[in-house]
Amino acid sequence: MQRILIVILLIINNGLFGQGNLPRAREAVLLESSSPSEVMVRATGFGIDRKHRKPKAKTLDKSANNDAKKTAVWFVLFGGSDPLLQTDGEKQKFEKIQEDFFKTDNIHKYISWEADYYDKRLRIDNGKMLKVEKTFKINKSLLEAELVKRSIIIKPASISKLVGMPTIMVIPETTGDIAPLELLKIDPDIKKGAEVIESYLTAKKYTVIVPEQQQVLQELTATQYALGGVEEDYSYLLALSIGSDVYISYNVFVASRKIGSSTVKKAVVGCRAYETTTGRLLGTETGYSRERLAPNPALIEEAMNDAVDKVLSRISNYWKSDIKRGVQYKMIVSVSDSYDSDEAEDIIFKISDLLKEIASSLKENSVADYTYDVLIWVTPEQYPSATDIYRTLKSRYNGAGSVKKISISRKLILLSVSDE
Repeated sequence: MQRILIVILLIINNGLFGQGNLPRAREAVLLESSSPSEVMVRATGFGIDRKHRKPKAKTLDKSANNDAKKTAVWFVLFGGSDPLLQTDGEKQKFEKIQEDFFKTDNIHKYISWEADYYDKRLRIDNGKMLKVEKTFKINKSLLEAELVKRSIIIKPASISKLVGMPTIMVIPETTGDIAPLELLKIDPDIKKGAEVIESYLTAKKYTVIVPEQQQVLQELTATQYALGGVEEDYSYLLALSIGSDVYISYNVFVASRKIGSSTVKKAVVGCRAYETTTGRLLGTETGYSRERLAPNPALIEEAMNDAVDKVLSRISNYWKSDIKRGVQYKMIVSVSDSYDSDEAEDIIFKISDLLKEIASSLKENSVADYTYDVLIWVTPEQYPSATDIYRTLKSRYNGAGSVKKISISRKLILLSVSDE
């Protein structure tokens, strides 16, 4: 039995001592996203003393504190649901530089703030090791920039050059009784939620569409007509009609209660990101503010910051994946009912064959008697805009009738085929 315990202790100690410059603890939790560039993390650190048979308290303390810093940075890189290193390729590239990267002198520059006390401090292994927990703010933007510089992750400008950075629209959730644009006008809490998200997006260099324009309503009406039979969803149709790649819907709730003579409040927000062309959910998060005496805007900003940072990470991951397929468009082709069903079917077949020649990838959503609903991915160098796709399809089509444009936005192409 004693031999077994000795072996286990050796394995544990070898695991800790054999880490090189890498963090030993690798235990951390995200406390909050304090700004678009910083996150607050509570991290664990293990302190060891290799030089002295009887560990020095000062040496253990310094070692544990440095290990906690490394763990905090490691967490931003690898931990949680939305790490900076998301793909296997990125992780493999980082492995080649991790020993150099996790040198204590290098890690210090990513720590923008640290608490002046330990959340926990405990001697373990008969006093030979020190375990601590401490809170840090990590400069996530600086860390991301360094990864780009070292060619570990793709530079945002490179993504933009390939397929363009995603265009994002922010719109409040609504039941359908009131239009989202109207809700933005009459509810200051909803308006504040949009402002916080849009501020985050612009700080991250995304292209943001602000939907508060009267002409959008006209496009919405046209889109609803084109998508006849689809259950009404204001957020989806509005995003689709103005051509955003991704739309973020959100809700805001501020609860209050009395503590003595004071009224304290707590904000809770829900934030969801969808792929516009398909309505596919990319990410959803709930954010909370601390309960305290504060005006609604401050509470909403705190809660929304907590949620939107995680959602944006999901959007970034989705966008990296989509690069491999090209630029995505949704196309709906409506065939005139002046043709009989067999003629309409032949027309749809010809359109489908042409799109397979044009597109690098194709996914059919719906093939009805007179409607063809499809997603296509095209090479941006060959087809830099939706108009180029339309022109190519129109010139190559040799079936009954002719291809005509109903409406073309950035991501939505509405076409018809008729003799008129």
